[in-house]
Amino acid sequence: MFLTMKATRLYLFLHIVLTAAVQVNTFDPITTTVVIGIGATLGRTIYNYLHERCDSKWVAFNATGLKVDLQSKLVGQHIASRIILKAVSGFMRNDNPKKPLVLSLHGWTGTGKNFVSKLIAENIYREGMESSFVHVFTSTLHFPHPSEYPTYKSRLQQWIKGNVTNCERSMFIFDEMDKMHPGLIDSIKPYLDYYDKLDGVSYRKAIFIFLSNTGGDSIIKTALEFWKTGRNRDEIELKDLETSLSLAVFNNNQSGFYRTSLIDKNLVDFFVPFLPLEYQHVVQCTLAEMEARGLKPNKDVANKVAKDLVFFPKSERVFSVKGCKTIVSKLDYYT
Repeated sequence: MFLTMKATRLYLFLHIVLTAAVQVNTFDPITTTVVIGIGATLGRTIYNYLHERCDSKWVAFNATGLKVDLQSKLVGQHIASRIILKAVSGFMRNDNPKKPLVLSLHGWTGTGKNFVSKLIAENIYREGMESSFVHVFTSTLHFPHPSEYPTYKSRLQQWIKGNVTNCERSMFIFDEMDKMHPGLIDSIKPYLDYYDKLDGVSYRKAIFIFLSNTGGDSIIKTALEFWKTGRNRDEIELKDLETSLSLAVFNNNQSGFYRTSLIDKNLVDFFVPFLPLEYQHVVQCTLAEMEARGLKPNKDVANKVAKDLVFFPKSERVFSVKGCKTIVSKLDYYT
């Protein structure tokens, strides 16, 4: 609908301008000036409509939308859903936050970390992940060479400063933190701290999201303990995971968070654990993917997809090794 409206307005604008151009020779100088003025005004209107800007028309938080999305689309993550909703809602309602919002999402692959980032972006920015104010860094793509880390640090600082200067409500997503060279992320520590301004730029309304598999083992250990004692996974609370998770992340010398000042100085607002997914969650993911493709949800097909995945422990087959990550390709095979 949005693209259709864009196209309609653009068509109308071009139609008016072209009509004016054809008729301009029949107008007197005053009329010609009026027509040109109208065309210029309409041109600015169309440009402003089509071109994303850092204002309330393009950047506006939808708290209800995020709540509904987390409840209906994020599978098996009651802890993450609750933390994300409260953290983002509280931050976006605050017109004068003391520091940027910093979230660190942890868990095994396929549990929903990237998906949550997408939901947050879609409920803040009109263009969602396609917004020019949402910036994604992937360690293996953007910071691949250890010999280049001094250059990466400088470029990263300049990139963040430039984009926050352009829009104070910018979002930065760092994927594959477990593959980032230790020490690199410390280069942006000043931007996450409690400063009103740095070199005339305020970073306090920006959002930083870190995605990592680091800490996943400690999360799984807790989930297995609950399962072995017959306790429901919904009984797991943040307090059961938070301390062990932050320690695991801080002390992992293979992670971009190793001994980082971001953790040492308590600049990460929330360590958000993503639990391993069970068979029932994989079925739900598959049904949701079918619906997203415009297919009629078929539980028999969803069960076939789920049974085709690898689970652990091997004998009990409780948790999916890759979460919901491979269901897209598996579904292609069964439909």
